[in-house]
Amino acid sequence: MNTTTPSPARGRFAQRAVALAIVSVTALLGACADMTDTQRRTGTGAAIGAATGAVIGSTTGGKAGTGALIGGALGAIAGNVWSRHMDAQQRAMEQATQGTGVEVTRTNDNQLKLNVPADVSFDVGRADIKPELRSVLEQFARGLKAQPNTLVNIVGHTDSTGSDSVNEPLSRERAQSVKAFLVDRGVGSARVDTQGRGAREPIADNGSADGRSRNRRVEIFLREPVSGGG
Repeated sequence: MNTTTPSPARGRFAQRAVALAIVSVTALLGACADMTDTQRRTGTGAAIGAATGAVIGSTTGGKAGTGALIGGALGAIAGNVWSRHMDAQQRAMEQATQGTGVEVTRTNDNQLKLNVPADVSFDVGRADIKPELRSVLEQFARGLKAQPNTLVNIVGHTDSTGSDSVNEPLSRERAQSVKAFLVDRGVGSARVDTQGRGAREPIADNGSADGRSRNRRVEIFLREPVSGGG
């Protein structure tokens, strides 16, 4: 067994090389005007993954090339693709939710996020979907059926009124109600995960009626993995 311990100088050299590699490759990818945004993001992820692998290989006494190969594979696979399909889904959702108060955004990790406030989604203390949300979810379900590789995560939230013993199951029930609606419209159940966060992740002050209303919400995340798995 090779128990050679890398010298501090080798570690410092590897870290400087990694930093330079990341800057150089990222700059090169950004300069390629013919590359799509998806290609640039995936390539940058692979470059950073390779650099990280090189550090792992060097600082643990292994071969930097082997570490870079492993890290590059992980960097390319990790994360999500922002494809033309995702662009189209975002535009469709923005149009479908116009004037409803639903926020449609693209997250930093390439997920499409729908933030659905209480006045659109659920009444206080209830988990049955309001009519205002049904029309949004109908459009969403149609888009999902046209994109079989995309995955969905639905997260339910409550305000701080009431105890955790009430809020936790209520937040889960709200997320599950949205899932049931989508599945009933032909979206595969295995593609949709649900979570309930209770009152643990407020986005506004629970001390006001307006803040509590904003905190009673459902967040829907749509992602397309780089690996293309579904």
